Amino acid sequence: MAILKVIEVLANSEKSWEDATKKAVAQASKSVKNIRSVYIQDQSASVKDGEVNDFRVNVKITFEVK
Repeated sequence: MAILKVIEVLANSEKSWEDATKKAVAQASKSVKNIRSVYIQDQSASVKDGEVNDFRVNVKITFEVK
């Protein structure tokens, strides 16, 4: 039986929500090993001068504790 833990990470990107998600996983993987999955809980974007300026995600990252 595996023991799993979930952490919540906020990330942003000027490109897309997908890129923000990839950045969240990349940053988390610097200190957390055995990442199994990522769940996108919330998505949002900031707007500046009538255009989307920044994509933001709130993700839950699941990893195995050994």
